[in-house]
Amino acid sequence: MSLRVAVQMDPLHSINIAGDSSFALMLSAQERGHEVYHYDVGSLTLDEDDRLIAHARPVTVQKVVGDHYKSGEVRRLDLGRDIDVVLMRQDPPFHMGYITATHMLERIEGETLVVNNPVSVRNAPEKVMVLDYRRFMPPTIVTRSVEEVRLFQKKHGAIVVKPIHGNGGKAIFRVGPEGENLGALFEVFNQTWPEPHMVQAFLPEVSKGDKRIVLVDGEIAGAINRKPGEGEFRSNLAVGGYAEKTELTQQEQEICAALGPELKRLGLIFVGIDVIGGKYLTEINVTSPTGIVAIDKFNGTDTPGMIWDAIEGRL
Repeated sequence: MSLRVAVQMDPLHSINIAGDSSFALMLSAQERGHEVYHYDVGSLTLDEDDRLIAHARPVTVQKVVGDHYKSGEVRRLDLGRDIDVVLMRQDPPFHMGYITATHMLERIEGETLVVNNPVSVRNAPEKVMVLDYRRFMPPTIVTRSVEEVRLFQKKHGAIVVKPIHGNGGKAIFRVGPEGENLGALFEVFNQTWPEPHMVQAFLPEVSKGDKRIVLVDGEIAGAINRKPGEGEFRSNLAVGGYAEKTELTQQEQEICAALGPELKRLGLIFVGIDVIGGKYLTEINVTSPTGIVAIDKFNGTDTPGMIWDAIEGRL
């Protein structure tokens, strides 16, 4: 089948095609004969007739650095009537603008398939949905109270402090067991973010890597191990980590088996989960997951193809 696909994402000129998952999905869609359009989330309009409009450009993509896309003239598209699939792929932060976009995309339910389901995305930010699976997580609290953090640290020693709606490994801090600068750090966090923050027991196993596992419609598609760069404890590729080939442990397979059916039920077709030490689940990434290019490079797989198979199956 030939589909009309609209990709809601950041500007195409800014992406690194060597590892960008959205670009890989667009390339795969194009290879299947689908029409591909690109639009910025800021162009969304809900008109007086309750139709969701986007100002989008038809695009073609190619694996040529510096000349990786060509776009046509802007078209005014009714995302419910003119488009079969919307890929919601703009990067977080997960803020009110992001949330409002999910409300707007929810208006085309029943007309157009949105991947991932905007209702489920809104209800499942990376560091919130994971709390439903505490049995797999390291010790974790969510708080704005430095007093509660000190009690937690007294019990667990070194800790990691994260913005609850952060992404890409940004603003993640390790605080040693003596709590050096904890008060000052929490002052900055509380002044910067209105939400509570996530605090977890530090896992020394992170030095051996932080595994990204991709699930497609609830099934395991593949995984990479991301290791921290020199002088870092964060292993995200966006902050200098590097990827290596890996296999799943039995505990990781159990985690995927526990999550898979619920992800499928919620319409979360493309999901990336993060696991440390072969057993500690830390995040469930549903907003704009990444990692499929590296996974396919190491495993010789076609994860974008698996994602489009799942999308076409749902249609």
